[in-house]
Amino acid sequence: MERPSIEQQVTFLQTNNLEATTVFYETILELPLILDQAACRIYGVRGGAFLGFCRHLTSGEKTSGVILTLVSQDVDGWYAYLKQKGVAIEKPPQFNPKFNIYHFFLRDPNDYLIEIQRFEDPTWPAA
Repeated sequence: MERPSIEQQVTFLQTNNLEATTVFYETILELPLILDQAACRIYGVRGGAFLGFCRHLTSGEKTSGVILTLVSQDVDGWYAYLKQKGVAIEKPPQFNPKFNIYHFFLRDPNDYLIEIQRFEDPTWPAA
C-alpha cells in the first residue's frame, strides 16, 4: 500500500492573550491570517505550513521545550527588521557550529521561543 499524502501542516499552540498574539504575528511578523475561528487564529507561514493560536488549549507548562523555528536565508535582514519594529532579541545572530546553522532568538507575547535560522548545510532542501 502506498503512503497517503500530507498536503499541509498546522502547529496549534495555546495562548492566554489572543489579542497580543494577533498584534505580534500580524503586525510584527506580518504573517497572513488564513482563518479566524474566534477562539483560534491560523496564520500562514509558507506553502502548506501554518501556525494556529487557540484560547481553549491547555497544556500545563505551555512554553517549556517549544521552539518555533522559521527558516530564512536572510537571518540578518530579519534581525534588522525586528529590531526596527522594537522587538526584544534574546540572542543576536550567531553561527552555531554544533548544528551548522546561523540563527538568533526572540520571544512572542506567549513566551514561546522563536528562532530564525539559516541552514549552512548544503544538503538541506531548498525552499
